[in-house]
Amino acid sequence: MSLRSRAAVVLPRLIAAKMGGALEQLEPLRRRPRVSVVIPCYNYGRYLRTCVESALRHQHGVDVEIIIVDDKSTDDSLVIAQAIAVRHPEVSVMAQPINMGALATYNHGLTLSRGEYVVLLSADDLLTPGALTRAGEIMEMQPSIGLVYGVAPKFHDIPPAARSGHGDWIHWPGQQWLRIRCQSGYNVIASPEVMMRSSVLRQIGLYRTDLPHAGDLEMWLRAASVSDVGFLIATDQAFYRQHQTNMHKATFKSGTHEGGLIDLEQRAQAFQAALGNSASKMHAQLLATARASIARHAVDYINYAYARGQQSFPVSSYEALARDLSPDFAASAEARALTRRKRLGMLTIGLPLHPVWAASAIALRMVELGRRARRFAIGV
Repeated sequence: MSLRSRAAVVLPRLIAAKMGGALEQLEPLRRRPRVSVVIPCYNYGRYLRTCVESALRHQHGVDVEIIIVDDKSTDDSLVIAQAIAVRHPEVSVMAQPINMGALATYNHGLTLSRGEYVVLLSADDLLTPGALTRAGEIMEMQPSIGLVYGVAPKFHDIPPAARSGHGDWIHWPGQQWLRIRCQSGYNVIASPEVMMRSSVLRQIGLYRTDLPHAGDLEMWLRAASVSDVGFLIATDQAFYRQHQTNMHKATFKSGTHEGGLIDLEQRAQAFQAALGNSASKMHAQLLATARASIARHAVDYINYAYARGQQSFPVSSYEALARDLSPDFAASAEARALTRRKRLGMLTIGLPLHPVWAASAIALRMVELGRRARRFAIGV
C-alpha cells in the first residue's frame, strides 16, 4: 500500500475512533444474499438502460432482483422498461395507473421488494461496480448493521472512474451516528449509495410523504435509532446525476436563497418527525440539539450574506426560522454577530467581502469545507 493510501486509512481510523466509530475490514461473502434494487422512474427513459445495467453488471456474489416502478411517465419510460424486462428475467416492471409522486412511488416499489437487503436507485443515477457486493459483505458480517453507505460523486454526462476503496469500513453505533447527525444538523447521504436491511425497513416503516425534500434524512435517522450504521471508506458506491430536471432543482430551488430556506425547514421537520414522538429523554435532548444546530446554520447564512453584500437575501425569513427553532437564539454568539451587522448594514459598493467581516466570512467557509472533508473521509 502506498504512503498516500496508508494515510487514507490511518487518518479515518484515528478520527472515527475519537468520535465513537470502529474501523473494520471487509470479509468475502460466504453465501449469495438476495438484494432488491428498486428503480422509481418518471420521464427518465433516456437514463433507464444505463441505470439498470449498473445494477446488473459487476455485482458479484449476490442475487439481484430489479423492480422498475413507472410513475405514469409521459415519455417512453414504460416502453423502455418493458423491453429491458424482456431481455433480463431479473427485472420486473410495475406501471402505476396514475402519477403518485416521488415518495409514494418509492414506497410502492419498496413494498414489492423481496430481497434481504434493498437499494433505492433513481432512474437517473448509477451504481458503481461491486457496490452491492461490498454493502452486502458488511450486512453479512454484522447483523446489527441496518444501513450501509459510501460516497456518491456527482456527475453530468459521463461518470468518473469509481473508487473501490481498500476494504476498510467504519462501524458506527447507531445512537452515536444519530448524535453526530443532531450535532451537525446536516444530511450526509445523497440516497443512491445506501443499502438497507429489509428487516430494519419493515421495522421502521416507509418514507413519510409529508417530507418531500427531507424524507430520506428522516428515514436514515429512524434507521440509526434501531440499528447500527456502516460507512465504506474511500469508496464510491453510486453516482448522482446532475441535470436541470433534478427534483431538488426543479421543485425545491436548490442553489437559491429560497431553496436554502426550504432545505433548512425540511431538515428541521425531518429531525422533528424522527425524534419528536419518542418518549426517550435522550431523543428529546438530541432533537433540541438538532434544532439549535439548524438555527445556527440559518444565522450563519444571514451573516455570510451581510459579509457578501447580498441585498436580495431574505434576512427576516431566515431569522424567523432561527428564532422558532431555538429558544436561546437571542443569547447566541451568532445572534449577537447578526445584531452588529444589522447596525452597519450591507455593502453597496463592489467589494467581494465587507472589510470588517471578511475574516468571519472566510472562517465560515473553512468550517463548511472541513465538514465536507469529514463526511468524505468518515461518512459523518
